[in-house]
Amino acid sequence: MPRGDKDKYTDKQKRKAEHIEQSYEDKGVGKDEAEARAWATVNKQSGGGEKPGGSGRRTASREKKTARTDSAKRAAESRQGHSRTSRASLESQSKQSLMKEARSKDIKGRSSMNKAQLVEALQKQG
Repeated sequence: MPRGDKDKYTDKQKRKAEHIEQSYEDKGVGKDEAEARAWATVNKQSGGGEKPGGSGRRTASREKKTARTDSAKRAAESRQGHSRTSRASLESQSKQSLMKEARSKDIKGRSSMNKAQLVEALQKQG
């Protein structure tokens, strides 16, 4: 095999790689090249071997929980008549949420700001 250990791959991925490799060999591609292309195709289609901890595509449950909480707080604030950029609404958000909003509004110097400074900058930005 070209590089690396293939133990982390599922049986289905291994079968798929063998099938693709055989197809390339039937077309006249060399064995090593066919194997490399086959595994590259499997990685492209299925995201690589089954690694513990996932491939980074899923959101962690803690992040989902904080996102739900932040969303609920923002909804409650807007029901009470506060806009999303009002001081009360911004202060109820987590620093992480404020950082995301600052990033989307391209606020300069946001990485070195604390929560109060982020709230102030976002409020000025509108």
